[in-house]
Amino acid sequence: MAVVGVPTYATSVTPKSARSTPAALREALARYSTWTTSDGRDLAELVSVLDAGDVDDPDGEGGVERTRARCASLPACDLTVVLGGDNAATWLALSALAGERLGEFGLVTLDAHLDFREGRSNGSPVRQLVEAGLVGARVCQVGLADFSNSAPYAADARAAGLHAIARARFYDERPEDLAREALARAGAHGGPVYVDVDLDVADRAVVPGCPGAAPGGLSAAEVRRFVREVAASPQVVALDVTEIDVERDAPDGRTVRLGALVVLEAIAAVTRRAA
Repeated sequence: MAVVGVPTYATSVTPKSARSTPAALREALARYSTWTTSDGRDLAELVSVLDAGDVDDPDGEGGVERTRARCASLPACDLTVVLGGDNAATWLALSALAGERLGEFGLVTLDAHLDFREGRSNGSPVRQLVEAGLVGARVCQVGLADFSNSAPYAADARAAGLHAIARARFYDERPEDLAREALARAGAHGGPVYVDVDLDVADRAVVPGCPGAAPGGLSAAEVRRFVREVAASPQVVALDVTEIDVERDAPDGRTVRLGALVVLEAIAAVTRRAA
């Protein structure tokens, strides 16, 4: 596995602090062990992780080129984990990792929002990617919340062929089943899949460090179960964790800690591919 930080924040619709989320996630990861009780395995014995550091000022002039250069330097691996940053990191990282092959990728977003705004911001990465060549029918958006998206952008997303799985479906269905449905949509063509985990999909009580989170979102357990299932697919070549603002987090660091657990769930999922 490879880990790379893409600490975007400057174009956020809701202003975010410049404090480094990738650094906070790395610090939180050090608080956890690598032993998985559910699998009875030590990830440290099974996975080699290369930390490629952070892209310098990805929002600034030349940030696209710096992100591409950093991603191009990564060795071949089973999974690349991108530490955001806001959701602008998704556009930067996926376009950098895919290069000229963007049209071959599928995208799964676990997110309360469509991210289909016009322009360039943390609210526009999915539209930017589709406009750059990502096939709309290969995009599956999971966890979309009521009262968190506009009707015009929802119409644009439908017109572009995007598939939506509303948050309400988690009330009656297992996260694992919804993860498999999302992969079936995004990976139906047999190509690589990128997964965006925007933590504002979770309940605001769970992720106070996510400005866009609302009451009634997913539980921490639902987020973790979805990630462990979706990342177990060999088609998933990259996964990001986005939309954490460290300055807004609770004193106990619960948002950052959940972000770190998402990374560990993804690592655990990779070990299940060969199980």
